[in-house]
Amino acid sequence: MLSLLQILALSALSLSLAVSGAPASGSEPALVKRADPQGIDVSHFQGTLNWNTIKSQGVVFAYIKATEGTTFIDPNFSSNYVGATNAAVIRGAYHFAHPDTSSGAAQASFFLAHGGGWSGDGITLPGALDLEGTCYGLTAAQMVAWIQDFSNTYHSATARFPTIYTTTSWWTSCTGNSAAFSSNALWIAHWATTIGTLPASWGFTTFWQYADSGPFPGDQDRFNGDAAGLSRFASG
Repeated sequence: MLSLLQILALSALSLSLAVSGAPASGSEPALVKRADPQGIDVSHFQGTLNWNTIKSQGVVFAYIKATEGTTFIDPNFSSNYVGATNAAVIRGAYHFAHPDTSSGAAQASFFLAHGGGWSGDGITLPGALDLEGTCYGLTAAQMVAWIQDFSNTYHSATARFPTIYTTTSWWTSCTGNSAAFSSNALWIAHWATTIGTLPASWGFTTFWQYADSGPFPGDQDRFNGDAAGLSRFASG
């Protein structure tokens, strides 16, 4: 039977381990759930947004639609981008691809000329290329070449490869599940409670669009990391 002093000593040890996060066994580190930063992606479809309210509700980053093809500029892009900036939301622009209408280089140049650029100021995310919908009549080889054209043009102008937004099903169908884009960050769209299988180019995703609606405007996103990691990613 333990003495009173032994019981008190064991109790003190257990309290110390609980506070420090050390495991009782001493064999494995404690697993602490990381709070992945919350984000959104928005366009003119969301109307006028109050970015100070969005920030106060816990949104840390945002991707904002800038362009489509070589003819469309989102009418709310400027107000959204300035509003997010003034609210201290880390933000970046995205381009909706139309691979059937013009070259990847032409669309990257249009995107860069209308808000899609990047600078290492710590609050600007590299531009994102939104790939979804149909395969636009392109073969897998043609689609891969188109994406490379866009990506290389963007990289030449900014020294950053654009983030690629896609779904695993689209990537598999339209690129033949290409493994050629590991230099690009992945923004996977999968509306579920888990991320699911990723396309062949990536072993992990940087962003996860986990729902198309929720408590915040637009689509609901998370960054795969912590706040410091998000800042490092924005800084390049």
